[in-house]
Amino acid sequence: MKRKLANWIAAQKQGVHTLVVGISGAQGTGKSTLAHQLQDILSEKYAVACLSMDDLYLNQDKRRGLAQNIHPLLQTRGVPTTHDVGLGIQILNQLQHVKGEVRLPSFDKQTDNPKPKTEWEVCQTPVDIVLFEGWCLGVQAQEDTDLAAPMNILEAEEDKDGVWRKQANAALKGEYQTLFAMVDRLVYLQPPSFETVFDWRKNQESETFTNHPEQGMNDAELTRFMAHFERLTEHGLATLPKQADVVIRLGEQHQCLNIVYRD
Repeated sequence: MKRKLANWIAAQKQGVHTLVVGISGAQGTGKSTLAHQLQDILSEKYAVACLSMDDLYLNQDKRRGLAQNIHPLLQTRGVPTTHDVGLGIQILNQLQHVKGEVRLPSFDKQTDNPKPKTEWEVCQTPVDIVLFEGWCLGVQAQEDTDLAAPMNILEAEEDKDGVWRKQANAALKGEYQTLFAMVDRLVYLQPPSFETVFDWRKNQESETFTNHPEQGMNDAELTRFMAHFERLTEHGLATLPKQADVVIRLGEQHQCLNIVYRD
């Protein structure tokens, strides 16, 4: 599957100076793993860079400011508004047009802050292909009427007036679309359901904190954390299979059930 997808990407590269391939999918779908596997294959012939939306999250201080000025839920990284979109646009532009070196952002989820710039990976540019992955990559804003009813307990109890979800939607409607428009081809990893995504994320938590489980989230904390992502994950499930150039449908055990390539 990966070799065939890499061949498809290589075919899209023909005649394109720097091809930006987006890889979108909910948490735990394997976006980062797929991006690096494709990088290994494509690097046999091309100069390839990987960039993740997770590495564009704002630091704690900036999110604290958003929490104070707009809504408390913006303290938690995740929804649109909590990324440095301008940095993402800048990096993609540099990867396409700058000749020399570009440092790729890196976010430390353990400290919940970006790593120092001195620790960012140095990439030689320009590159042939950029693999850009992110959990809400390519998702379009919802209609205002779709925001009225709360999606879950988090929205019902902590966003009663809808300010948080309206802010995320407004950001998604604005600067995020500028960033997403820089993607030439979009690959979507389609999970069976949000419930499956939750289970996969729970497994990730266990694996990440195997030696120090006290540092990870318990079930209640994880449920609340994942509720931040539920609205746009469900919206992506409903819309991205129709938008993406390639749809990889996943089974409950993370297996690839089938791949659809759009004409």
